[in-house]
Amino acid sequence: MISSSHEVTMLLRAWGSGDETALARLAPLVEAELHKLAGTYLRRERPGHTLQTTALVNEAYLRLIDDSAVQWQNRAHFYGIAARLMRRILVDHARRRRKLKRGGNPLRVSLAEVEKNLPDGPRADIIALDEALSSLSQFDARKSQIVELKFFGGMQEEAIAEVLKISLRTVQREWNLARAWLYKELAIS
Repeated sequence: MISSSHEVTMLLRAWGSGDETALARLAPLVEAELHKLAGTYLRRERPGHTLQTTALVNEAYLRLIDDSAVQWQNRAHFYGIAARLMRRILVDHARRRRKLKRGGNPLRVSLAEVEKNLPDGPRADIIALDEALSSLSQFDARKSQIVELKFFGGMQEEAIAEVLKISLRTVQREWNLARAWLYKELAIS
């Protein structure tokens, strides 16, 4: 059963207002979309990644339900935060793995190469991409959010405009500028 955006939004708001039964009704409605989002993330990881889709979804879900301070605006807001949490989980996982390897030699690729997402192509160093996004957010937080929602969250530009409360044209323009900046940043490193 595919749920409507309105139904998910209503349940999110009810849950945010303290209705625990809303969370129980919400979970099955968002599970498939969270798996899709996690799958998008993991396809961009190196082959043989030790974190599985279900584990990533479960970890993100636990963090989502643990954060009672969030005032859910709508479905897009929920998935935007889920995308950010999954990114953090993958970055933390990569850092732990790198620490265990004591330095390693990560493959650095451009954002353009990452976007291609070819099955047998190079994989991005999630830590390098995270550092570049953090650097971008220091001087333009909104561009960083747009990249995170579009690239990592797999959100459409219309949904990003809704979440950030800006025009579609602004999202498109800032996505292009952020992508160019990241391409340059990742090519240098």
